[in-house]
Order: sequence, then structure tokens, then C-alpha cells
Amino acid sequence: MSYEENRVAVLIAAYNEGTQIGHVLKTVPEFVDHIVVVDDASTDNTADEIARYAVVDDRIRSISLNTNLGVGGAYAYAYNWARDHDVDIAVSVDGDGQMDPTEMRRLLDPIVHGEADYTKGNRLVNPNGWSDIPRIRLLGNAVLSLLTKMASGYWSVADSQSGYSAAGRAALERINWNSMYRRYGRPNDVLVLANVAECRVADIPISPVYGVGERSSMKITKVTLTISALLIRRFWWRLFHKYLLRDFHPLLFFYLLATVTMVVSAVLSVRLIFSWVGNGYVPQMTALALAFFTITSLNSVFFAFWMDMQANAHLAVKLPIQAREPFFIADEA
Repeated sequence: MSYEENRVAVLIAAYNEGTQIGHVLKTVPEFVDHIVVVDDASTDNTADEIARYAVVDDRIRSISLNTNLGVGGAYAYAYNWARDHDVDIAVSVDGDGQMDPTEMRRLLDPIVHGEADYTKGNRLVNPNGWSDIPRIRLLGNAVLSLLTKMASGYWSVADSQSGYSAAGRAALERINWNSMYRRYGRPNDVLVLANVAECRVADIPISPVYGVGERSSMKITKVTLTISALLIRRFWWRLFHKYLLRDFHPLLFFYLLATVTMVVSAVLSVRLIFSWVGNGYVPQMTALALAFFTITSLNSVFFAFWMDMQANAHLAVKLPIQAREPFFIADEA
């Protein structure tokens, strides 16, 4: 087996996926060398289903956790396994059947050909597929994708919620998988870690897959707020580690200036509102100060964004148009 002389492992994090895990396991492509399934302390028949398929497929390696670590924690365990067992490319596949195994080659090829260190699926490239994604998920995805661009530094990467990804040997060795966020938000967080690790990332067109019998307990509103808070923290973590601790870049000053002037603008806005409501007039000097700090804040943040884009342009891989054509042809057929 192997894919163009590269040892490939499929990593699956499974929690109470007894109804779905069998379908996922039996559809893994033949060129995959290892199928590593991390049973995240499931309480249903997931372990039994994994064991049943392991009898007929010796590629399957089952790892049962005694404590639920969350999807990110389970994947961190699997990534460490892949790194320590000389795997060349590790592909993350969720256990709910929402990832099409026939599209796996698209994730592998840029890594095999030395174009990228980490690839991820993008379900939003083809607008014809948008109708398959629930509207509330599209809205949450749009918000989180924008925040992930700012937090990670990969400004041209979209669909940050897609967990269908592949990590090459360089990414497996450079990224600190143990520090990856343990709950929902793992795909977002790994992009931040990849940026600090100087990994080249490519967006790969894939098809959205829904309605395959999966059961989701995810509450979109709660998850969006939780991941947004994570990304704000990770934004500052990235700036500290990449532009201060490991190296220095003046964009850090512009981000700090934007933050300070934004806070001052907020304070002045509150004062203006109270003055207008309580006294019926707006102090001229306060209004001028508000205008000054608001303009300074906007200029600083946009200039910082521009510098951040320039500093990370070499890490965002732009694939040739030819690599995207089969995706659109398949959709039109």
C-alpha cells in the first residue's frame, strides 16, 4: 500500500458514533496504510463496532481512552501516534461520516508534491454546494472564518470549521499537538498553531456531506461564542509568540495602538451618550477627541492587517486552477 511512496494514516476521533463508525471504516481508501481510531470514552457500542471491523481489516489500530478528552484531545492523541510511528501524511476524518473518502487524494497531492505542509477541505468554494449546508451553520461558519483569518494569519484560507485535513511530516513534527484546543474549535486552533510553526497551508475544494444519519449535539450559538473567545485569546498568543518571542515585527505596535485607541474611543462614546442624555448637548472637545481616536484606531488596525497579510503570504499556498477543475466538473455532472 502507501500513496506515491508516502505512508498515510487516517486518524478518526469517535465519541458515541456506533451507528456511523462502521461506514467510515469500510470506506477508507485502499492506499491508506494505517487507520487509527481513538475511542473517546464512548458510552454506546462504538468500541464493539471498531473491534468488529478490526477483525477483517488489519490496518485498524484502536485506541480506547478511559476519560473523555474531547474531539481535539482525541485528535492530539492520534497525531502524536502518527508522528511517533513514522507516518508521512496523517488525514483527520471525523467518525460521523460527513467526509467523502473519495476526495482524500485532493488533500494528499499538494503535500506529496511538496507544495504544502498542511491541507484542509473547503466546502464553500463551489456555491452550488451551499444549499447542502444548513443556513445557521453557514452563518456561524462565516463569523468564525473571519475571526480565524485574523487569529491564524492565513488570510486567504476559508471554511475554518472544516475538519477534513491532512498533515505532512513537517507539520506533524513542528506543531505542538498537545496544546491544541480539546473541544469544538480544533480545526480553527490548529491553523493558529500551524502558522506559528511556519507551515504552508492549502485550501482544497471538497463537497459538503450532510444527511448521512449523523447525530449532532452541537449548539451553533454556544459553539460560535466559545470558539470566538478562543480565537481572541489565540490571536494575542500568536502575536506574542511569532512577532515578539521568536522574532520581532512592527505590526505588533500597530495592533497594540489599535487596541488602546479602540478602548479610549469606547470610553469617549459612553461619555458622549451620557452627556447628550443627561444634559442635552455634546461637548465639542469630547466629540473631536472621539473622532481622532476612532480614525487612529481604524487606520492602525487596517495597517496591521495589511502587514500581517504580507508577513504570512508565503505560508498560504495558491494551487493551480487545474487542481480545482475536477471538483467543478464532478458537481456539474
